[in-house]
Amino acid sequence: MNIDRSRIRKILIIKLRAIGDVVLSTIVLHNLRFAFPDAQIDFLTEKPSRDIVEGNPDINNVLVFDGKSQNGFGLIWNVRKRNYDLVIDLFGNPRSALVTYFSGAMYRVGYRFGWREKCYNIIVEPRGGEVHNTEFNLDAVRSLGLQIVDCGLRITVNEESNTFAERFFHDQGLNDSFVVAINAAGGWYTKRWSIPKYAELADILGEQHQTKILLLWGPGERDDAERLATLMTNKAVLIPQTTLKQLAAILKRCSIMITNDSGPMHIAAAVGTPTVAIFGPTNPMLQGPFGNQSEIVRNERLGCLGCNFTKCPIGNPCMEELSVEEVFQACQHLITKISITEDELVIKN
Repeated sequence: MNIDRSRIRKILIIKLRAIGDVVLSTIVLHNLRFAFPDAQIDFLTEKPSRDIVEGNPDINNVLVFDGKSQNGFGLIWNVRKRNYDLVIDLFGNPRSALVTYFSGAMYRVGYRFGWREKCYNIIVEPRGGEVHNTEFNLDAVRSLGLQIVDCGLRITVNEESNTFAERFFHDQGLNDSFVVAINAAGGWYTKRWSIPKYAELADILGEQHQTKILLLWGPGERDDAERLATLMTNKAVLIPQTTLKQLAAILKRCSIMITNDSGPMHIAAAVGTPTVAIFGPTNPMLQGPFGNQSEIVRNERLGCLGCNFTKCPIGNPCMEELSVEEVFQACQHLITKISITEDELVIKN
């Protein structure tokens, strides 16, 4: 659709829910700023994901929806009173579609998802099952006839978070070391490789590459991280409680990361940390770590990969039958790819 750019002075981007999905949506921001250098660009997300977009130089304001203290009508009114000219709904659930519809915006962009397409006047054909999620997001920009000038993700790490990470690395003796971050968490149990296998892998890496192991954890995950540490023969370091910006600053200083499909996986990719990503029920071609510094490992013997099941009816073989050796080989491939050796480490701190 041809739009009158001169009439667009205020823009709202909507992306709710999952942290990783919000990270992947940041790919649209610089492209919109390039097309509308003088416009006000705001971003609507939920409280857990606020850190991902706050401070981004292409955004003027971050609006936060807190479902615990705000209902849908309050959200609609909060958006409508701001008088946006263009609203882009990258989420496409009933709530975000209705917010877009009642925004009063001249241009309302969204995907053809059932009845929700009636809430938009610029409709994007969804390619979520065909292309990576970053391309899915960029399709909304393309629907406006805008040029794609940037294909990068961005998390802006502030000075406080960098100082936090620098102090942590110094205090734990991690400077000038080959630091491997391990994230054994994941939203669905079907996406989680077993903690004992992570422990065995960490010990092998420690023996063969003299690595220092950094264990990540978020809300509700510390017990699992502590269990992983107790199962290891070699000593591991647990990160402290962090904000997402502090986590990004820590990951930026790690040599590599090994992780399940999760929000921290996308944060690592966004800050340029080479990543070994373990996949099973989700499809890495659609939702994998963005960029070319990654290795994907899956139990390729199965025909049910990418099922998107949050509960597995056959015992979760994509994770349970994936061996330590297979993941270790993926780590070796990544180390070779990015030219890390024991004598020539890539140290990013």
